[in-house]
Amino acid sequence: MPVIVLEARDFTSPLFLVRTLEVFSSCIAFSLVASMKGEGLNPSPDSITFKIFCMFTWCFFFVVTLLIHIITIIQFHSLLPISWKNLTMTVALLGVLMNFSSSVVFPWKVMDHDVVTTHGLAAAVCSGLTFLVYASECCVLRTQAHEQRGYISSFPGFLKIIQLWGGLQMIPLMVLISKLETGGHWQLWVSCVSYGICVVISLITLVVILGDFAGQCLLPFDRFLAAFSLIGVLLYMLATVICFTKILQLREEKSKQENLNLVTMETVFSSITLLAYTVDLAFSIKLLCDRSHI
Repeated sequence: MPVIVLEARDFTSPLFLVRTLEVFSSCIAFSLVASMKGEGLNPSPDSITFKIFCMFTWCFFFVVTLLIHIITIIQFHSLLPISWKNLTMTVALLGVLMNFSSSVVFPWKVMDHDVVTTHGLAAAVCSGLTFLVYASECCVLRTQAHEQRGYISSFPGFLKIIQLWGGLQMIPLMVLISKLETGGHWQLWVSCVSYGICVVISLITLVVILGDFAGQCLLPFDRFLAAFSLIGVLLYMLATVICFTKILQLREEKSKQENLNLVTMETVFSSITLLAYTVDLAFSIKLLCDRSHI
């Protein structure tokens, strides 16, 4: 049976402190927003979707970080059939990116700028603090010994997290754009399918890495990664071209300014994710070429 084996000095370690702050700051953020009950929140329809996105982000990382915190304290992670060093780095990196999005979206789209409340300001501050402490955890994990780092701590691993983050940002945007879209439904469907396929690919890659299943693949895993990156590049190139086409169309229709703003956000995230897939593909091809010469 696992028992508590941490010494007193472990409870004052930087990693323990930042995870404690992550739990408290994310908990306070979603608690404050939940207590607002519409007061100080933007009454526009799209703000509800962004509020759900922010609340989900804070609640999800609160639960996951709390579980990691508890498992670390009781030293139970050695009994779990997962790569613990990759899991903790994945949560930290994804926590940085997702909480950064929430820290930008909440004061920009969710808060009512005409009626600013103390709860809203405090929630925005706590969201920013959550982003900072997750960034601090990434720095602490990066300072660990080389043998304690996993694949996710490497640059290609970080690119995999950016790809997943980019796909997750598209979910609320596609929901809102689908509500406002009056024409060009084929463009919306092509974009949704492209983003959906890439999110599934990112999740499959993450499961293989966290479960240490790379050695059980029928083909070398580096070839799978190269194929996945190529698919991601092609699909996001298609989606990005569609985004720029939509922007050109919407600029001629001044009555659709709100839709134009959403498509612009989609274009920014799509371009960032496309860049991540392109760089990742270059790394994968270089790795294949280096191994072919050995």
